[in-house]
Parts: sequence; C-alpha cells; structure tokens
Amino acid sequence: MDQSAVEAFGSYLRSQRKLAQLTLRELSDLAQVSNPYLSQLERGLHQPSVRVIKSLATALNLSAETLLAQAAGIDDANGENPGGATDTEATIRADASLSDEQKAALLEVYRSMTSGGQTH
Repeated sequence: MDQSAVEAFGSYLRSQRKLAQLTLRELSDLAQVSNPYLSQLERGLHQPSVRVIKSLATALNLSAETLLAQAAGIDDANGENPGGATDTEATIRADASLSDEQKAALLEVYRSMTSGGQTH
C-alpha cells in the first residue's frame, strides 16, 4: 500500500470515529488497540493489520469488509452487497463532499426511515 492510501485510510478512520462521537481514547478502549497506535493510524503513519481493522470495525459498528476495503484503497460502496442499509450507510460515510456533521445527520435520517424510527 502506498503512503497516500495509508493516509487516506487514516483520514477515513478519524472521520468514522468522529461520526460515532468517540474520543481517540474511547475508540482505543473499545477496539482494544493502544491509544498511541490508534493516533498513528489516524495520522497515516502505519498500515493496520487485519486483526486491528476487524477490531476497529466492530468498535465503530461498521462491516469489516467496508473498513478492509478502505484500508486497501478499494471502493466498497458499490451496491453489490446484499445488506442494502450497509451499502447506503457506507456510501454516506465515504462521501468526501459531506462534512462529518452532514454525514451524521444523513445517517440519522436514513436510519429513522429504514427502521420505522427504531434504532438498530
């Protein structure tokens, strides 16, 4: 993986952490990853292992496939997965033209409409 892909993953990871309204320390606790290492991942200084990606995906309530695709620099939001909501949510999360606040608002509206107002 080239350095720009590692940096792009770090930026994506930071965005997802903020969308989940978690501090760096809270995410590191949830994912069982050290706080300094998580900080380095977000700054694009390291390429995470598959184990770390899976832990982060679980902690962020994302599919491991989505996070793995981001780590590999692959666009996973192509609509081919059978999980409809996951694809839509992944597309919203990956849209670089939206701010974190806009993404959070869209996700909230989308979830309220697809679950009859109930949370997942």
